[in-house]
Amino acid sequence: MLILSRKINEKIMIGEDISVSIIEIRGDQVRIGVDAPKTVKVFRQEVFDAIRAENRAAAESEPVFPEFDFGVKRDSL
Repeated sequence: MLILSRKINEKIMIGEDISVSIIEIRGDQVRIGVDAPKTVKVFRQEVFDAIRAENRAAAESEPVFPEFDFGVKRDSL
C-alpha cells in the first residue's frame, strides 16, 4: 500500500484520468473529491461490499421461471 500525505486542495493522480482531491479536513474526518471518467465506477467501500454480496447471492440462487400461459392447455400437449 502506498501512503501519501496531502493538504487541503492538493491532489493525488491515479493514472492520467483519475484525480483524488482533499477538499476538507474537520477533526477526524477528511472530505475527498474523486474526478474520474464516467466509465470508472467509484463507490465507498461499504457500498461496494454490499453490491458484491448481493451479486454473489444472486449468482448462487436458483433461477425462478414463471409459468407462461400462451393459450395452450397442458392436457393437449
